[in-house]
Amino acid sequence: MINRVLIRIKVVQMLYSYLLTQSEFRIEPAPSADDSADSRYAYRLYASLLMLVLELSGRRVQPDKTGSHLPPVSNKYLSSGVMVNALMSNNDIRSIIARYGSSMNIYDGCLETLFNEIVNSAPYRSYTHAKERDLSRDVMFWTTVIRTIIAKSADFTEASRRDPSFTLAGFDRGVAMTLRTLESYGDNRRLFSDAVKSLESSLDKAYELYHALLWLPVELTRVQEEKLDTARNKYLPTDDDLNPSLKFVDNRFTGAIAKSEEMEEFFKENPFTWTDDPIMLRSLLGKILASDIYRDYMASGTTSKEEDCEFWRQVFKQIILPGDDIAEALESKSVYWNDDLDIMGTFVMKTIKRFGSSEGDAVVMLPKYKDEEDAAFGAELFISAVKNKDTYRSYIDRFINQEQWDSERLALMDIVIMIAAITELMDYPAIPVPVTVNEYVEIANSYSTPRSGQFINGILSSVIKYLNSEKILLKS
Repeated sequence: MINRVLIRIKVVQMLYSYLLTQSEFRIEPAPSADDSADSRYAYRLYASLLMLVLELSGRRVQPDKTGSHLPPVSNKYLSSGVMVNALMSNNDIRSIIARYGSSMNIYDGCLETLFNEIVNSAPYRSYTHAKERDLSRDVMFWTTVIRTIIAKSADFTEASRRDPSFTLAGFDRGVAMTLRTLESYGDNRRLFSDAVKSLESSLDKAYELYHALLWLPVELTRVQEEKLDTARNKYLPTDDDLNPSLKFVDNRFTGAIAKSEEMEEFFKENPFTWTDDPIMLRSLLGKILASDIYRDYMASGTTSKEEDCEFWRQVFKQIILPGDDIAEALESKSVYWNDDLDIMGTFVMKTIKRFGSSEGDAVVMLPKYKDEEDAAFGAELFISAVKNKDTYRSYIDRFINQEQWDSERLALMDIVIMIAAITELMDYPAIPVPVTVNEYVEIANSYSTPRSGQFINGILSSVIKYLNSEKILLKS
């Protein structure tokens, strides 16, 4: 019932929120001109140390230089580190490189010395002998290296003093800032866990919305019954007041929903009511009673379960779902629901139609997911996208740069959509490539900029060709 179209949307939304609020490393903000000289130098050293980690790992940060200052043994352990890849793909780091990369030349003379001290150190031997090297171990290694080797190196200190803005207090502060940034990954793991839980919660809420919408006719019927009862008991009731048509309040679909044990059990675990929105209910009922749908339904000389169901299906299609009343009411109930309304509304209408053509008297609810694979799809897609985002971002950047696009000016949502799409391409071989590409282009058309759909389609096509040529992706 919660289909992959909605799951993809939820994953993209959660991935966007997750990447917007954090990076693998919490980069310190640049100081203002009003900050102290110590603070300004501390940030310069902080930027230099982050770039130095990249340089010592074989990554070039100085735009005006080619080749490497490091010995030819520039090794696989440092260059392939998870932490270094995460740093290199961080947008804030890219900004630091663009601003401070040219000032790294003061450290040219000490790079080789530092490199040799690192690869001959006890922390390095422990690092390379580990069975697994993950982000945690990378961070532990580099924070140890900065504390015990780089910050205590006479060559590094001497090079740092060549900066005219050098201060001893700023030096100590800059080292501390660097260590704090590298160690910040720990808090982000909690954020990741929270994001996975939020994704699952948003899908649960979508299923709750499905039940809430199905219950809406019951509440609207109750309001109409109260109106009819008030009319009967007024001081001078008319014949119409005393003998109203009960076709609307006796609607078979509404009655079946009101008696549904499945609905009752669901609301026991997920309490919900529309009764706290009396203004919305009265407004919506008024629009229904004034509609041609209602007039034709009440004027019909026949009555059947099929007719009763078709009435509510058309009410949902033409009045409830397109209108502002329900959208405004949902805003106050859940942050997730307005984005879910169209898809859940479609499944509500499907449920009504199925009941109308069935032989039984009970409304059969659609299951939360079609199967176990769909149930696991969202969390698996999100987790894999986060895990591989740096690699997939590198694929994207390869073709953005070829097309002369400024990757720094791209909408984050575009990047997120493409990362999610590549994740699905890589992890779900049974899903045809055109299906994946078309689904994410549609998401881009709805949730990003007007030109995003076409742009994303072009970049994904180039990425797919590249992955196939490298035999990384074995479908086309």
